[in-house]
Amino acid sequence: MFTRNLSQVWKTSQYVDIRTSTATLQRHLKTVQRQKQGLLCHRSRDVCTTAANSTAFAKNLFIGKFNKDDVFPYPEITLEKFNDINQMVEPIEKFFTEGIDSKAIDHNAKIDDKTLQGLKDLGLFGQQIPQEYGGLELNNTEYARIAEVTSLDGAIAVTLAAHQAIGLKGILIAGNDEQKAKYLPKLATGEHVAAFCLTEPSSGSDAASIQTKATLSPDGKHFLLNGGKIWISNGGIADIFTVFAKTEVTNDKGEKENKVTAFVVERKFGGITSGKPEDKLGIRGSNTCEVHFDNTPVPIENVLGEVGGGFKVAMNILNSGRFSMGSSGAGMLKRIIAMVVEHASTRKQFNTKLRDFGLIQEKIARMTMTAYAMESMAYLTAGMLDRPGPQDCSVEAAMVKVYSSEGCWQCISEALQILGGLGYMKDYPYERYLRDARILMIFEGTNEILRMYVALTGMQFAGKEIKKMADANRIGFVADSLVRKIEEMFPGLARNSQIQHEQGGSHPSLKLPTYQLDRGLRAFQNLVQNLLIQHKKDIIHQQFMLKRCADIVMHLYVMTACISRSSRSIAWGIRNHDHEVELTRAICDDSITTIMDLVDSVKLGPEKNGDAYISKISEEICANEGYIAAHPLTKL
Repeated sequence: MFTRNLSQVWKTSQYVDIRTSTATLQRHLKTVQRQKQGLLCHRSRDVCTTAANSTAFAKNLFIGKFNKDDVFPYPEITLEKFNDINQMVEPIEKFFTEGIDSKAIDHNAKIDDKTLQGLKDLGLFGQQIPQEYGGLELNNTEYARIAEVTSLDGAIAVTLAAHQAIGLKGILIAGNDEQKAKYLPKLATGEHVAAFCLTEPSSGSDAASIQTKATLSPDGKHFLLNGGKIWISNGGIADIFTVFAKTEVTNDKGEKENKVTAFVVERKFGGITSGKPEDKLGIRGSNTCEVHFDNTPVPIENVLGEVGGGFKVAMNILNSGRFSMGSSGAGMLKRIIAMVVEHASTRKQFNTKLRDFGLIQEKIARMTMTAYAMESMAYLTAGMLDRPGPQDCSVEAAMVKVYSSEGCWQCISEALQILGGLGYMKDYPYERYLRDARILMIFEGTNEILRMYVALTGMQFAGKEIKKMADANRIGFVADSLVRKIEEMFPGLARNSQIQHEQGGSHPSLKLPTYQLDRGLRAFQNLVQNLLIQHKKDIIHQQFMLKRCADIVMHLYVMTACISRSSRSIAWGIRNHDHEVELTRAICDDSITTIMDLVDSVKLGPEKNGDAYISKISEEICANEGYIAAHPLTKL
């Protein structure tokens, strides 16, 4: 297999001073080209054993449909593939533990040249670039595994992600053969670094409102690019930019309008200036700056996709990479858990080890539960994406990103609480992890926007499906709705679950978590249907309720991933699978409680669940431009 062969090349290298040259890697890649066709034919089968469905798993949860074959059994890899991945990861782990000074990178706010070269020599700038262009051609499962390791330094993780997860991803998914052949080889080796230029002062989450313009030249051979982008990762070191700008197009009615177009822009085209690096709270070693374009000439051949089709390109780029935050976050948490446990096992208070206090046990357990859920979701989603053919996992990936980013922030905060004053000191890495983690809830789509995306995408799908079902068989539809309401009121009367072991689903020892998942799914189905009937198209304005719906479906996906993973571990006799069962039971207990509380809250309505108060308080504060309650010492 390719990864095993490549790892043998890596294992001959010295990691602090890597000698493997780009040319050597290129020669090695050529020797395995004859394996490529066979590898590509087997790649998805080696990684994922579940069948593909045309409709994404998560969308179907909104109509109470559980596509069991999407998630059971848990995505599997062959023993050979498992060994290949381990051999591939080994040198990278060694480099990150022995060859990187994260404290210096954070202090100097820069990744040193030696470290950057080491990353390039390991092939980490070309992880998902095809072999024919000099990349490693990792699938999503392999990419997720590498992300566990690279997350050990937040600045490096962001630099690599900005380069390949978004910077060059547009060329991979929307570029033509000529664009790929021209740009990917140097991007794969790291000779060229990529950046993704979308955000502007007036447009953050609202990507369609960008103001940067690209005007077609009179001879029709190039566009002149003008405008500025802010907070661009790799903006000061990039050679290649994926830039989004408004262009004038003619619509179907023959009218002129401005639409977003994506471009591949080279720094050497001219007219490009990068601002000074931003002084950031966390991920300080990554380069973040403004990028300005002043009459930058871009050949018409450098349009990515179609003129006017840039918004779709941007969304496809962002949607395709979010899932890896689950594995990278879990990698970070697992390391922190080990540090915290060591401290809790040696530190004594009142002649008792910290680990023996109930409140400390709760923190350690919940950190572990969160890490397990994060990596379970991430690798389930990666397995879905690795199936043959195009896969729509944008909702699943968004849920992984939201859950994982918030989980990282909460768990690292709890870790500092266990460590006490030690965690607050810059002599130790803990406070750096906390600072690095804060950005996770903001970039690659804020969690607020992603919650709305998850909820509205699911609602739109449910609305169409419910209408089709009602139109096809109105009497049957009404009868089924009544049955589901009775089942929700009296869970013991519920129809047999299709997720149980007898139907090829969960393991028998996970009967209770499976029942809880089924109960939550039925309650969610009824809730979605009632909300759509009540609000119809106005549902898009019900953000408080949509947030709850997003959280419900996210917890359903967490339960699904954990049940599927632990079922697989039991069936295979994986080491410590009984521990995984405990984790799954604890996670599902928490999740079903959260789900039912959220369902009940939505049913109460804004006047009784507190939403009306929240809206009114916010409106009054904004209208008065600040806090308006009188000081507690005021007498009149």
